[in-house]
Amino acid sequence: MPSTSSALERSPFLLAARGELSTHTPVWFMRQAGRALPEYRKVREGITMLESCTRPDLVVEITLQPVRRYGVDAAIFYSDIVLPLKAVGVDLDIKPGVGPVVASPVASFADLDAVRPVRPTDVAYVTESVQQLVSELGGTPLIGFAGAPFTVASYLVEGGPSKDHAKTKSLMHGNPKLWHALADRLADVAISYLSIQIEAGASAIQLFDSWAGALSPRDYAEFVQPHSAKVFAALEQYGVPRLHFGVNTGELLGLMSEAGADVIGVDWRVPLDEAVRRITAASGHPKPVQGNLDPALLTAGWPAIEPQIDRILTEAKSAPAHIFNLGHGVPPTADPDVLHRIVKAVHEKSAR
Repeated sequence: MPSTSSALERSPFLLAARGELSTHTPVWFMRQAGRALPEYRKVREGITMLESCTRPDLVVEITLQPVRRYGVDAAIFYSDIVLPLKAVGVDLDIKPGVGPVVASPVASFADLDAVRPVRPTDVAYVTESVQQLVSELGGTPLIGFAGAPFTVASYLVEGGPSKDHAKTKSLMHGNPKLWHALADRLADVAISYLSIQIEAGASAIQLFDSWAGALSPRDYAEFVQPHSAKVFAALEQYGVPRLHFGVNTGELLGLMSEAGADVIGVDWRVPLDEAVRRITAASGHPKPVQGNLDPALLTAGWPAIEPQIDRILTEAKSAPAHIFNLGHGVPPTADPDVLHRIVKAVHEKSAR
């Protein structure tokens, strides 16, 4: 019988993330930990989002729930991208139905004093949770994650979620020195937070630049890419796959690839074969891709979903390897049985 570490290294997810083929196309879903699961809502009753992220018993249980329910090929650590900021003392909260809200938005260099790298002692509960999860998951990889500098900065500058990120763009262009100082600090936060997760046992990491699609390629190249690249470069020493994802980033795929990730996540707006073409043109060689079923289709019925699975699997053949996922996160309205059926269908249709 192979050892747990051997089984883990040969897991379909890690093979695909390294550009290798395995017995089938691996599947996991962004925001699979929580959201649509009734068992998640039950354990979260009366407990705030931030509190649930700091309790190892809940983090472990919620992270494991979709692995049990869906049979996915990887677990994603249950947390939130603003958790490391909260851990270092930034005054923020996650408001139900709203999202992260920051009490004192960043507007000057003095406001940067509250932003510093995370120490292991700041998030001892993360280390404990990851170690326990790795033990319980066995041959199933655990993905750690963090928010990319731009996306986290947008919350700090806007004071909360934004549709147009106008204040953030205004700061970028109106006070570029302050912007780069903020983004550099947030890169250090991401590096320290991801390092803690990897050192505790996470097998891969994903950097979420969820709102980078609000930017033009020119602005992304000047104000964002260098800071994301800093994160990926610092984590290279660990030898774990590094994934990168953003929403509405079709025009940025090449630049995101050049930032240094091993796997590029693609939302539903760009076909995977076209995404591979753009990534290859920018970096000089193809990379594994992740995606990209439109989450809206989860409530459209199986006759609408199955052809899209077939299409995505066909388009993905142009990549060295493919990790099946949604083009964004699982919506709260998703039927867990449909997600389970998608996993089963992808495994069967891609069996080698």
